[in-house]
Amino acid sequence: MSDPVNNDLAHMGQVELFTPKFDESLWFFHELCAMRIVAQTSESAYLRCWDEYQQYTVKLTRSDTNGVGRTMFRATSQEALDRKVAAITESGLGLGWRDPEVGIGRSFAFTDPDGHQMAIHYDTELYVPDDEDRPALKNQASKFPGKGVNTRRMDHINFLCSDVNANGEFWRDVMRSRESERVKLDDGGYGAWWFRFAQKSYDVVYSLDFSGAKARFHHFAFATDTREDILKAADIFLENGVHIEYGPYKHAINQTFFLYVWEPGGNRIEFANAGARLLMDPDWPVVEWTQAERAKGQAWGAKTIPTFHTHGTPYLPNQEQIDAAALAGEFDLDKHQVEVPVS
Repeated sequence: MSDPVNNDLAHMGQVELFTPKFDESLWFFHELCAMRIVAQTSESAYLRCWDEYQQYTVKLTRSDTNGVGRTMFRATSQEALDRKVAAITESGLGLGWRDPEVGIGRSFAFTDPDGHQMAIHYDTELYVPDDEDRPALKNQASKFPGKGVNTRRMDHINFLCSDVNANGEFWRDVMRSRESERVKLDDGGYGAWWFRFAQKSYDVVYSLDFSGAKARFHHFAFATDTREDILKAADIFLENGVHIEYGPYKHAINQTFFLYVWEPGGNRIEFANAGARLLMDPDWPVVEWTQAERAKGQAWGAKTIPTFHTHGTPYLPNQEQIDAAALAGEFDLDKHQVEVPVS
């Protein structure tokens, strides 16, 4: 049965991505995805999708490695924020309050059980377009860019983790997010778990990291207006030498039409269109899939590409060899024969 605290989270706020190839990654998001640079320091660039109401969507940060930094979440009210801070503190995973930063007020930092860095806030600064970015329609956040992929807004994030059960239980019992779907493993526990905050089918996902490493990153997704935008995106990435990993195709789980690419820094990025599918029922029961059902492949029968289960960031010491072996059908995920860095 739905509870009012299930509505304490509005949406994912912003996400920080690390890249060892800052200029190339900035080109990918700014030029190919048509994201506008709204602020920049010597270490980071803040970029926004054209219909994001907040100041920015992605904080791109120079680093020796790749992966995800701090992921922000916005509460639906100050009272909701207070409830979430109390619950996180009681769980023992709270890190304390952070000062205001670009686009947001004070935020409360925490980690999930795997160690991913996160923070939650309520106060936010609305994006106010200048003359160059002012839209023709006043119910848009800014002008339609009309170039590249035209990414409209953020959609969801998928974290790799060493223990899907522990992280899923944190989001279910502490963050009080609603479950939408999950994959039950034959030997017990879950291989992946999807959570939603409102009527979208999912906002946060946890997937099992075959290596056993903690706090790695699977992908971040942008929403497009239509499936056709994703088909055009595939051509844009092909022409610009961006590695297309998987798709365009349709997922079985949550039915999203998708395209996965690796941006120049190595992070996996998805372009997603859910069509008209929304979960309107506040008491929608979680949909559970078996390993046998998932082995059938995606919605129209195509098998999941092997690197979808091996490629993550930050890279393992031999990540490129692992991915190459997976594509060649020579890597056994179940044997976990990989050196796992201490985290």
